[in-house]
Amino acid sequence: MQSKYIWINGKLMNGAEVQMPFLTPAVHYGMAVFEGIRCYRAVNGPAIFRLREHMERLLKSATVMGWRELPFTAGQLIEACVETVRANGHEECYIRPLIYLGAGGWNLNLDGGQAQVGIAVWQWNAYLGPEATENGVRANVSSYTRHHPNVSLTKSKVAGNYPNSVLAKTESVRLGFDEAIMLDTQGMVAECTGENIFLVRDGKLLTPPDAQILEGITRDTVMILARDMGMEVIAQPISRDQLYTADEVFVTGTAAEVVGLREIDFRTIGNGRTGPITRKLQQAYHASVRGELPRSAKWLTYVPSK
Repeated sequence: MQSKYIWINGKLMNGAEVQMPFLTPAVHYGMAVFEGIRCYRAVNGPAIFRLREHMERLLKSATVMGWRELPFTAGQLIEACVETVRANGHEECYIRPLIYLGAGGWNLNLDGGQAQVGIAVWQWNAYLGPEATENGVRANVSSYTRHHPNVSLTKSKVAGNYPNSVLAKTESVRLGFDEAIMLDTQGMVAECTGENIFLVRDGKLLTPPDAQILEGITRDTVMILARDMGMEVIAQPISRDQLYTADEVFVTGTAAEVVGLREIDFRTIGNGRTGPITRKLQQAYHASVRGELPRSAKWLTYVPSK
């Protein structure tokens, strides 16, 4: 991954020259929060999808983490994201803003440190592989449990939370799967390592409740699009065995977008391919990010040319 220009604390810098000192507290303690955002080639040019919602969630993550003051507002960070995409000249790219403890805080107290902010962009296409959208992917239920919300706060995209996902994903890939499904501390389905999860049963869309998951912006988008289609969307506890008997199962995330699960724990889901409702939601999602739906006008932030 390369970013020609990276925005650091208010100014664009040559990406090759940006370095983080070894003694940066965020590296040692995971004291950072981040977002994953996408810019798409839309009908009127490059456009960043649901940028404001992502920036507001970033600042909420920082609040949950415990920061009392931050050096930039949501509006300033929105402008910085647009500026960084424009400077790098991408029509489509992935955007990574990061708020991190750049100095101080060695006594494990945020109040003794200083928050810094960076934004990088790079080209990143199929997160779960080039054939995932069409064919779906294979998953298993991980041996690792998703964080308890009173152990590591699940509503915040904290960098230090992600070893949980890395452990689960690495285990699953080594076992021959593409993704891991993680259960919560009560043994109910929570989410995947970087995506939220949905089931289709009798034409209804089911998804785990909000309490122990990261409330994904792609998840929210798909729920809105499904309701626009007249589908009933229900957030309720989901057991592991309900996955196996679902008509369709799919996952959503900024990187993954909308991808079906064709197999879980060696059990074929549906007909073993991306199901018809998943396909409809994929198509609606792709139309929304490219400015082809009425809702797109509120969801897209266009990047002006230089």
